[in-house]
Amino acid sequence: MTATPPRIGALPSGPHDAITDVAGVTVGHCTLDEGAVQTGVTVLRPHAGDPYLQRVPAGVAVLNGFGKSIGLLQVEELGLLETPIALTNTFSVPAVAQAQISACIAANPECGRSLPSVNPLVFECNDGFLNDMQRMAVGQQHYLGALAAAAGEAVEQGSVGAGRGMSCFGLKGGIGSASRRVPAPGNNSGAAHTVGALVLANYGLQSNLILAGRPVGARLAAQRAEAKPAAEPEKGSIIMLIATDAPLDARQLRRLALRAGAGLARTGSVFGHGSGDIALAFSTAYTVPQLRDAPMPAPTLLHDALLDGLFQAAADSVEQAILHALWRAQAVTGRDGHVRPALRDLLDSVDAFANS
Repeated sequence: MTATPPRIGALPSGPHDAITDVAGVTVGHCTLDEGAVQTGVTVLRPHAGDPYLQRVPAGVAVLNGFGKSIGLLQVEELGLLETPIALTNTFSVPAVAQAQISACIAANPECGRSLPSVNPLVFECNDGFLNDMQRMAVGQQHYLGALAAAAGEAVEQGSVGAGRGMSCFGLKGGIGSASRRVPAPGNNSGAAHTVGALVLANYGLQSNLILAGRPVGARLAAQRAEAKPAAEPEKGSIIMLIATDAPLDARQLRRLALRAGAGLARTGSVFGHGSGDIALAFSTAYTVPQLRDAPMPAPTLLHDALLDGLFQAAADSVEQAILHALWRAQAVTGRDGHVRPALRDLLDSVDAFANS
């Protein structure tokens, strides 16, 4: 197997094959790598402005709700984002949420006074196998560092940011991203659209691993003498963020988010009892103002009958992003000497299984 991951689906990718191919979206990381502390923060900015003042339409799909995220309830109710999206480890959610609130107040001093309070949005996965979460090492400065780093179109992937301590199918997981371009419906003169995905991959039994349709997990696990009993539950989580420039409302975006589950399932996930599998989709096509005297947008939404191409793009980009997370992750040694090997260090073995 080559060092390049298999390509998923027939749709073309954007120029970077990353979520930043959706114009205006940026991603930044702050990585903590010191002995038993193997963790970090990843921040996604939906646009370059202030999302508290110019909110972004969004929809959430909870495939399995074993998670401790902050902010989902209001997103489900209002269908809007009003902070950057933050990713971190489970025990660092409160610290990162506090950092988001403080950053919003600094930019908008009347927040929580004459203006509405802000809804922080922080997603998490449990990186406790490699990272000593009890140290609660993540602080406000790390969120601000990741926020400041969210600039430009490049997306660093693998064992970085929130992905530093994450595991995926018994291997090193972490951050992955991908994108797909959807042609205008019916080859007419309408606009083509981009769908991008960013995942925090921290899930899966190794014996279930499927790479681009090839079930390699069981034989990989057997060779590594790490096969687990079939009855052992899947543990871990995955956060799947989907961006698009297509003009969709919150209802349509929830439907788009749900299609992330199709891409996730293709890799061998069964959305196990102990796995927090959450997807959020947002559109950059328009914003909704916070201030009541500002005019409300009146976008021309994409017709529901034309959503299938976006659904395909969401499934393909999520699967591709997971493969990118596995391919680009480096092996990490963390808490108590625990090790997660990198898939790319096992490529010869995986190739033998895939071609047998």
